[in-house]
Amino acid sequence: MYYGAIEAGGTKFVCAVSNEELEVIDKVSIPTTSSEETMNQVFSFFDQYSLFSIGIGSFGPIDVNKSSPTYGHITTTPKKGWSNFDFVGTVKKRYHIEVGWTTDVNAAVYGETKCGIAKGCSSSIYLTVGTGIGGGAMVKGQLLEGFSHPEMGHLLVRHHKNDEFQGICPYHSNCLEGLASGPAIEKRYKVKGSELRDELHVWELEAFYLAQALVSYTLVLRPEKIILGGGVMKQDHLFPLIRHEFARMISGYVDVPDLTSYIVPPLLGDHAAITGCLLLAKEAKNNRHL
Repeated sequence: MYYGAIEAGGTKFVCAVSNEELEVIDKVSIPTTSSEETMNQVFSFFDQYSLFSIGIGSFGPIDVNKSSPTYGHITTTPKKGWSNFDFVGTVKKRYHIEVGWTTDVNAAVYGETKCGIAKGCSSSIYLTVGTGIGGGAMVKGQLLEGFSHPEMGHLLVRHHKNDEFQGICPYHSNCLEGLASGPAIEKRYKVKGSELRDELHVWELEAFYLAQALVSYTLVLRPEKIILGGGVMKQDHLFPLIRHEFARMISGYVDVPDLTSYIVPPLLGDHAAITGCLLLAKEAKNNRHL
């Protein structure tokens, strides 16, 4: 018997199975197309194994409220073919097993807190900065969820005085995702961010926006660690720029850990979310027997 995991992204699904020690024994990457086509490939992979349970970390927005009639659904996503998709129900109908369910970024923060850079911390944040921006949080050892899950990427931020770019978010002209995601960088400068590595002003502006958000998260949640992942953050020279801007903006108002250990890259790299999904699968199996 095995644990299953699905890291469901807007570009690709990563599916994995592990043994009871959570050692991955098989993994596959599947392009995210229509829900029917993608799930058929997901099922083809998992049909090879006898599963205890499955953990899912999905792109959103999703419904995580267990008392809601649409619990387990992807809700208002602009991703064509996925709006109002009953993800949990579809998986349960196929396999009749317990399913752990959260956002992809909540899965990532869960993985990093249990097995990665935030191990030993009871409160931490994971922010992914890439095609979009999303964040998950652990607070006192529990994933942060309320009426729904956090939408940290749509935090409103102040425009830089020299930035005339109006952002790419269709909902907000000045949210973090609209101004600092990978597509926002590309649209602002007309080239991909990877081609701008040596353009210091590009990354100073990026750090200005990201640091604003981290200050807000710090003041509201007071985490022990903030983990920054995603494709944009692979520009590792961003980290000292963000820490510098963060220090300037927080201005000594509250105590925070040393910034080199507070604002950090993920230890698990691109495996943070799939690790979190496997942990959710194990937890779902154990909860079934309580």
